Amino acid sequence: MKSLCKKIIYYLKKRKIKISFAESCTGGLLSSAITSISGSSKVFNLGVVTYSNQSKIEVLKIPKKIIRKYGAVSREVCLAMVQNVSKIGKTNIAVSTTGIAGPSGGKKGKPVGLIFIAIKKGNKIKVKKFLFKNKGRSYIQKATVNKSLRLILDVLE
Repeated sequence: MKSLCKKIIYYLKKRKIKISFAESCTGGLLSSAITSISGSSKVFNLGVVTYSNQSKIEVLKIPKKIIRKYGAVSREVCLAMVQNVSKIGKTNIAVSTTGIAGPSGGKKGKPVGLIFIAIKKGNKIKVKKFLFKNKGRSYIQKATVNKSLRLILDVLE
């Protein structure tokens, strides 16, 4: 994970661009991974953990009706999270994560391990859906961070 972060920071510095994150299920682990690397302050602008629906509404300005209609763990909410953190952070690249890390909270149609990751670079946005094996909360959170870092690297390379 450290080498991924170092590569990301290298590319961001080289291109003189900044990144911001809106995290839910990862609880700040993505921001922590990036900021554990020396030099990250040159490229990392903002990381917010909007864990509750209330914080998604108040901090990220996600409309209540979107959360009510689709649920916090959805493509639609993940998309709104990345769009809004990009505006708030005024960054060229933004990432959002939302999902069910477990061990409880899953239900039919939305099992434990269901994760959405969105990445925005300029005007382009990709929202990806993943279903990680239910090998425990920590495993799912780390897998989400790892996948997020790989997606960031993909758009930078």
